[in-house]
Amino acid sequence: MTDRRSSAALPVVRLPAYTKTDQEEILGESDDPFGVASAGLTWLPKDEHFGIRHEGRLVAHAGLLRLPVAIGATRTEVMGVGGVAVAPGMQGRGLARLVVGAALAHARGMGPRHALLFCRPPLVPLYQRLGWHLLEEDVLVEQPEGRLVPMPLRTMTTPLHDDARPVAEAVRLFSLPM
Repeated sequence: MTDRRSSAALPVVRLPAYTKTDQEEILGESDDPFGVASAGLTWLPKDEHFGIRHEGRLVAHAGLLRLPVAIGATRTEVMGVGGVAVAPGMQGRGLARLVVGAALAHARGMGPRHALLFCRPPLVPLYQRLGWHLLEEDVLVEQPEGRLVPMPLRTMTTPLHDDARPVAEAVRLFSLPM
């Protein structure tokens, strides 16, 4: 049985950096810790990092990065959420909700009206429970040498402000994905 009460008391902290060693502390050593290597994409590192420590060990992370995009015909920016990770032994305790929630709370003060993330299909229900909306439209992302490719992962968005409507149009990133 999972003890959710103990996780609710775990504070989310801003991390000054997030390294490969930090990622391995959460997920262990792996050539493909997020299960997305088969997508063949080059990813951007995040600028802002949020984490949860339990008994001195980093057990959860979420990163943020401001990205230039077009939503339909409108050029704007979104806050990209990525690198979301919860240690296998700590999953099911609400840590993803805590760490993503802290990242989104920070993002709300940064200006963009929406947050965007990419995930594998099995994670869509988790993010829907966290208030994210599945984008059915294709999303185009840049890759090295200026290639523009459709995102093979599922794209999800969430409004960052009360007056922002969910994204329902095609999205194009003017950068590598996060």
